[in-house]
Amino acid sequence: MTVSTEPPLPDAPRVTCAVTDGIAHVELARPHARNAVDLPMCGELRTVFEELDAADDVRVVLLSAQGPAFCAGADLKERDGRDAGWVRRRRLASFAAYEAIEQCRHPVIALVHGAVVGSGGEITLAADFAVATGSTTFRFPEPHWGTVGATQRLQRAIGKRRAKELLFTNRPMPAAEALDLGVVSQVVPDDLLARTGMDVAATIAKAPALAIALTKRAVDLGSETDLDRGIRIEMAAIEQCLADGGWRDGVDRFARRGTDHSVTTDVEQR
Repeated sequence: MTVSTEPPLPDAPRVTCAVTDGIAHVELARPHARNAVDLPMCGELRTVFEELDAADDVRVVLLSAQGPAFCAGADLKERDGRDAGWVRRRRLASFAAYEAIEQCRHPVIALVHGAVVGSGGEITLAADFAVATGSTTFRFPEPHWGTVGATQRLQRAIGKRRAKELLFTNRPMPAAEALDLGVVSQVVPDDLLARTGMDVAATIAKAPALAIALTKRAVDLGSETDLDRGIRIEMAAIEQCLADGGWRDGVDRFARRGTDHSVTTDVEQR
């Protein structure tokens, strides 16, 4: 891959999006700045994911990045000469971007490589899960930049004590450790990242869209409450699937597979 080191035109998009066969390909597109997140990128990320959330022709989203690094963190250069009010508004814009990724009703899979720093980690953790290359490293340096960040999603992903250690020390976390802690779900060779992402997306896209969307919502809402209320959330989702009628397609697909009695749980009877 050849990456231009020349800055793009001022109005060049920081985020690109294309949809093919139900799979949305979203890319961070500031390779000359190692995809550092600035205010325009925050706005574009929010807009892209809000539009994808409303798109009925999308089944799954792959979120990747151009250039040698997934994301080098926040673009601190844009803060030069700004006052505290501007910085506060800028942080709110980043929170809105992460939330738009997290709230997208379609599954979002982050494909990360190279350096994943600060805001890059927030974007990764806002996705439903992530696939990383073996050369990927994560850092959460916000306290060392004199600010506060990554204190919420990170601890929910890896636990309070581990999150504190990474935030306090600013040490790099290699891909193998990120896999062990659940920050990423798979680590692959660098040249297989895109293919692996497509394979995962294609598998998800085969499932009924409503069932996937309701499963995502039930998991997310259930994580915020106790088991009893979580079961009620799941039952409400099941009722919505039954009302839609699409569940019959799954039963029909299972029936067409023949009389192989060694497989009995593709469609669980509840």
